[in-house]
Formats: sequence, structure tokens, C-alpha cells
Amino acid sequence: MKRLTRAESFLGVHFDFHASPDNEIIGARSLRKTLARLLRSVAPDYVQCDCKGHPGISSYPTKVGNPAPKFAGDPLRIWREETARQGVALFMHYSGVWDTTALARHPEWARIDETGKTDPNNTSVFGDYVQKLMIPQLVELREKYGVDGFWVDGDCWATCQDYHPAVLAEFRRRTGIRKIPRKKGDVGFYEFTEFCREAFREYVRTYVNALHERCPGVQVASNWAFSSFMPEPVSIPVDFLSGDYPLSDSVNAARFDARCLMHQGLPWDLMAWAFSGSWAVKNFTAKPAIQMFQEAGVVLALGGGFQMYFQQQRDGSIAEEEIAVMADVARFCRSRQRFCHEATSIPQVALLLSKEWLYRQISRVFGAWDGEHAPLQGILGALMDNQYCVDVVSEHHLKGQMARYPAIVVPEQSFLDEDFRSELLAYARGGGSLLVIGAEASLLFREELGLETNGVPIERERWMASAGGLAGLKTKGLELNARRPARVTGKWHETGSLSSPTHPAVVRRRFGKGQLASLCLDFGTSYKTARTFQAREFFGGLMAEVFPAPIVKVTGSHHVDVTLMRKGADLFVHLVNTSGSHDNPNIFTIDEVPPIRDLRVTLRLKQKPGVIRLQPDGIKLKFQWRAGICTLTVPEVAVHAILQIEKGAESHA
Repeated sequence: MKRLTRAESFLGVHFDFHASPDNEIIGARSLRKTLARLLRSVAPDYVQCDCKGHPGISSYPTKVGNPAPKFAGDPLRIWREETARQGVALFMHYSGVWDTTALARHPEWARIDETGKTDPNNTSVFGDYVQKLMIPQLVELREKYGVDGFWVDGDCWATCQDYHPAVLAEFRRRTGIRKIPRKKGDVGFYEFTEFCREAFREYVRTYVNALHERCPGVQVASNWAFSSFMPEPVSIPVDFLSGDYPLSDSVNAARFDARCLMHQGLPWDLMAWAFSGSWAVKNFTAKPAIQMFQEAGVVLALGGGFQMYFQQQRDGSIAEEEIAVMADVARFCRSRQRFCHEATSIPQVALLLSKEWLYRQISRVFGAWDGEHAPLQGILGALMDNQYCVDVVSEHHLKGQMARYPAIVVPEQSFLDEDFRSELLAYARGGGSLLVIGAEASLLFREELGLETNGVPIERERWMASAGGLAGLKTKGLELNARRPARVTGKWHETGSLSSPTHPAVVRRRFGKGQLASLCLDFGTSYKTARTFQAREFFGGLMAEVFPAPIVKVTGSHHVDVTLMRKGADLFVHLVNTSGSHDNPNIFTIDEVPPIRDLRVTLRLKQKPGVIRLQPDGIKLKFQWRAGICTLTVPEVAVHAILQIEKGAESHA
């Protein structure tokens, strides 16, 4: 049967078990009947199964790698035969940079850490591992089993700076920097990390190009490449983008990471862990289907593919009792596929994820392991909790394209490339609304905003007034006065009393044909870690000043994510019920999602819609139309409901 390519695929199921040297006999338990039942019940477009995890032990009888000690037959052959029989593509879960066994046997392939020690787990992306083990093994899997592609795990997020003497000599030769930086803050650390970043890109380029040349038709992704971990233009011919967001606080992770992938120009999907728990106490439990529905809804609303991660058992078999949940989630996704998959967003609010800033902040080669994304995630949460439609974009998405967005938000950061900063100002001068958030970010626009400050952010408790009362935030901010032509439109209080002294918090001014505004204190991290309804209302009031007329406005609940998309001739407003204590580390599962009822939706459209339907049930909704404004009520959002505005109604975008 014909199998879909990854670009054509929408729904997948992922399995792995990271085989170890003391593993059970792989293939000891029956696999074929359970796998066949799974494929019939779930009907995925593809499955990914284990072939080599982080320990470096191959879970199939490889001739070129390091196989597990005991096999009962060849279970990977069963995976291929059954998937081929039912027209399902087969991808391999293969650990790339992280390979403990390979380094135990070939320590010369390891990276050297900053203390001069050999890394026991992570290979050197400058070394021979990719040519002598990785590529031969991937080619073996393609030629022997006819696998359709590879999902390479443990890659960009496992890569660290390499202090091998030959690497350091080449770095000195290329840059002229003699003293080698060993930690963040050392002179030359950014330059050395950039050197290692390019080596990682070349490592991935090497195996991707080799596979495309030797195995025509094979499809490859490097897990988390060109994502929030690596927010840069795609510079390697990978076939698709993918990532597995964390097993806990998954709704918030998905709403962020999906937005970081959706504008990269390649087919993309996100993987949800089908279990939750705590790494600290090694306590894990399966998620109920409705919890997976919420995670899927966030991803599907943004046009991406969705896959579910279930662990294989230690002999490589599948837990039959998990198939029912897989099938429930698959039905949820398939009912929405034709309204969601490959849709594109209509620009509203652009939230900047700056590569240039991030790469100067992080201590690892890629990723944000020390909470560098927390401010941006908090601001995204505040925007979504106020029902704004948000795209997370980097410099390469915005350059030359800023005018597409009615509003651009620059989050808390201390660096902007000067040419990019100038383009942001030109955007505001030409009619855009630019909002800068954070003490250090505001200083980047000090002159244009007309700020009078000593330039030293001070951390203290500040109380923000809103319609709901006062929100206490312990955060850094600027002690300032605003001189004309700027004006103060928001203040903070010294105590929790409205009668206490106030100080400027928000400065806003006309700037050419547009406007420039700044919240001169760090808001995002506080909102992420200490969320209050008062802070939400304060931020909502600020956004109403900056962006008063979005295309879609939804009222009635703050627990609904709103996304405005286009697919074909129709507009789609996605409403995802995100109710639940997702960020509570003591809550592992959510088995009840209260429905949200009677949402009021206002749409600004150029022409009267022909029909508005509530999907996926196809319910025709009544609406009112007057002078370009369409209003209607959505009776209920259980988890994910979609407004389909038919007959090519054009928005004001």
C-alpha cells in the first residue's frame, strides 16, 4: 500500500525504550498481533519505533553498530512488514550526538569538556563518529529494512562546547582569539559557542546529505533543530521539523513551541508524551485521553501535525492496554484534520524570539536550559490569556515583513542588532504599534521613548493597578520620569494600597504614523511563575491601548486560546479550552475539563460571511452583521472548537 511522505502526514505514534546493555531479551514477547491491531485501530500516517537510544545499544540485530546482547528473532522486521502491509510509514528513533556505548568503545569520538575531561555520553560533532558509525548504521536501516526515515534524537539539545585540542587550535586559527573561554561571561565565549554551533550544523548537514545521496526518498529530521532551541533560518536540507515537548506543563509548552516551528517553512509536528510524572522521584503515570485532547488541540489549531509518545516495554513490545487511548486521540485529531492541517496564520501580534539575544545568553550550544525563555513564555501566556492571536517569530521572519503585523512585542532582553532595531523603529514610524517590555529592553529605546532614568534597573515589589485590584510583582524595573512627547499611561504603586505613592510603569508616544510603547519593568517571568488575574487585567489594558482593534475578539472566559488561521478560501477561528492546573508540578493528570459556554465572538470583516459553522460538528451558527462587524455566540467549547467562516470572507488584515 502507498505510504504518505512526512510532508503529507498529519498523525503519528512514537515508541522508544532506549535499550541498555542489561536489557531483557528483545523480541521475547509477541509483537505482530498487537502491532497489527494498533495500526488498524489508530490508523496513523506513520509510526516511529526504537532502533538506538541514548545508551547507544541498538534494539535490532545490527551488523555495523552495537547490538543488544539478546534477541528473539528480529522484531524490527515485524515493524516493517506490518506497517508496509497497512500503508503506514516507518521512521526510526535514533540517538545522534548522545551515544554512551560508542564512546565507551571509542573514547576518541567523544567531546572534551571545559575541564579537559572526556565526555562519557556526548560525541564530538567535529569528530569521526558521524562517518564511522552513524551514517553506516542509518544506511543499514534503510537498505536492510526499507525504513522511510529517521527522527534523530539527542542531537542539538545534547550538543555542548568541545574543548578538544584540535578544535581549540582551529578556533584560534580562525578567530585570532588566544585565550580560550571556559564559561559564560568569559571574553570570547559567544564566539567560541558560535564556532561550535556551526560545527553542529555541519555534522547534521553531513548525515542528511549522505542519506539523501545514498538512499533516495529517505526523510530525515533532527529533533528540535530550527525550533525554540535553535531559532534560526533553516540552513540544512532536513525534510521536516519536529520536537517532543515536556511531559508536564505540556499545554503551555505546546502553545509556545508550536508557534516557534510554524513559520520555518517546512512540514512540522510536535510530539506529546502520553504519560506524565516526576523525574525527581521516578514516578510516572499515563495521561487520560482528554488531557491529550487539550495538548493536541493547541498544536492542531496552529496547522501542525501531532504525534503521541508511548514507551515500548523493555523487550521492545507494545502495551496493548494503551491502544484505546491512542485510538481516542486519533479520532479527536482526524475529526479536525481538514479544518486544521497546513493552515496558515493571519498576522496579528508578533512576539519576538530573538536569536541574536538568545545565543548571547545561553551557556550551552543550543536550548534555553537556565530559564532564558521564561520571560517570553510569560508574556505569551499573558497575551493568550487576554485572547490575542500571537505568532512567535525571530529576526529572519520579521526582516522586511514587519508591516504584515499590526502589533509587534519585544520581550525582556538586553540586546538587539542595531540594523534590526532600526527596522523596528521604521515599522512604528510607518504606522505599526511597537510594544517593548522589560527594564533592559526599554533602555534599548531610551532616546526614542523619551525616558529620564539613571539606567539602573532596581528589583523590588511593585503593585500594578487594574480593574480587578492590585497585583504584587517582585521584579526589576526602571525608576524613571517621562519627558514629552511621551506620556505615562500606566503606573505602579509602592504598596498594596491604592492610596500609596505611584511611579511610571508604561510610557507611550506617537511615533510617526504609529506608536511606540514600553512597559519599563520585567513582567514576563513574574507572570509565568506568579500568575494573577490582576496582572492579567493590567496587561490586557495595556494591549488594548497598543492594539485596540484586532480582527477577532473573544470574551466570556480567559481559559480559551484564540487562533486566527486561513485554509483555502475560508477563515478559521480556533478556540481551545486550556482550563486546568497545567503548571502545577503536583498535578500529573487531568481527567476533567469543564466546558466553556457562551463565548462572545466579534469579527472585523470586509464583507458579510455567507455561512459560519462550528466545527467539527458542522453546526450552523446565527450571527449579526453591521458595518463590517460580525458578532455571534459560541454555545460551548468542550476542548477544541473551530469557527469556519465560509465563502471566502476577507478579513481586515
